[in-house]
Amino acid sequence: MVCLVLSGCVRWIGGNFTHKPEDAARLLSPAARALISVAFQDLPPSARRDFHTHLLTLGHGGNGGYVNPRMLTWRHPIRRFKTTLYMSASGVDDLDQADTQYLERLVRLIRAVPGRGRHYLLAFDQHYTPDGSPNSRLSHFYVPNDYVYSIATRYSDLFIPVVSIHPYRADALEELERWARSGVKLIKWLPNSQGVDPSEPRLDVYYTRVRELGMSILTHVGEEQAVESQRQQKLGNPLRLRRALDCGVRIIMAHCGSLGTDEDLDHPARHQVPSYELVLRLLREPKYRGLLYADISAMTQFHRLPEPLLAILEAEDVHGQLVDGSDYPLPGLNALIRLGKLVRYGLLAAEDVKPLREIYGFNPLLFDFVLKRRLRHPQTGRGIPVSVFLAKSEFAD
Repeated sequence: MVCLVLSGCVRWIGGNFTHKPEDAARLLSPAARALISVAFQDLPPSARRDFHTHLLTLGHGGNGGYVNPRMLTWRHPIRRFKTTLYMSASGVDDLDQADTQYLERLVRLIRAVPGRGRHYLLAFDQHYTPDGSPNSRLSHFYVPNDYVYSIATRYSDLFIPVVSIHPYRADALEELERWARSGVKLIKWLPNSQGVDPSEPRLDVYYTRVRELGMSILTHVGEEQAVESQRQQKLGNPLRLRRALDCGVRIIMAHCGSLGTDEDLDHPARHQVPSYELVLRLLREPKYRGLLYADISAMTQFHRLPEPLLAILEAEDVHGQLVDGSDYPLPGLNALIRLGKLVRYGLLAAEDVKPLREIYGFNPLLFDFVLKRRLRHPQTGRGIPVSVFLAKSEFAD
């Protein structure tokens, strides 16, 4: 009975789409088309970059990836329902064809965006224990580097490959060198889920090699809810990344730490501080200029509002250190979208709500971008500068 009830509300809280993305140019209302036109009017053609786009796989076709079996059985109803929601947000309606449907949908969405630019496509390594052993029980899902690289090569006009190399792996340094030779510049971490403590002294060798190879790390900071983290939320503390920064590694902190609190490791009392405040503290340290960046992915989700987004809009001194990211497929998850809440906080004009919802029905990726371009600080009226959405020379394509 619970499973039937949960299944019945998937469309409402999952991917509540109404049209094909290719039909947007023909069927969108004049008001929606006007929002899109304004959003792109000051962007050079193809210069936009999305630093945070996930590739998901169930391992079909022998690509080596997988999803934890607990996510695929109704014996674990909450986990299974979460998988159903992610598949719905991705436009997947057949788990046996999930890999193909996910990729085809993502490609269609990007191609339907005017002046689309390119997306950094993320691999995702397994959970590893401190002794370097992979732990499949704690691995929520696994997206192999080779699979991501093959997709990014096939669609080189759309994607830039991002590998995921756990620093506890016995072959971590060899993997860094292998992918650096292939031209890959960015590494994806999610410490809370993968079991990485970025502050460990033994990682200095890894950090040194990352710096020498001219690579950078895109890492989650703050609380993690989308991926199971097995009570290791403390590993997402932004201050734990001081060690990497002090080794000269260029870092992008995902989501600006916009969810949860962390222990203030800089203060003797070690009290809890909102994670985004710690990110802002680090962004403002002069010694980390040119090394530390943050992406604004997921910051418009209703459960993160309003303080982190308000703080980022106010912090104009660090806007040059911000990059954009969609965190796809999450923009397709209807339950996370509360445009009325953005209006109540003064971050969005009420007249934008209807056309934005219309855009979502066609293309959640386009919706995510246009929404961010419409955001305004309620007092200053200033939004996110166009530079945040453009390619950065520091992260060469």
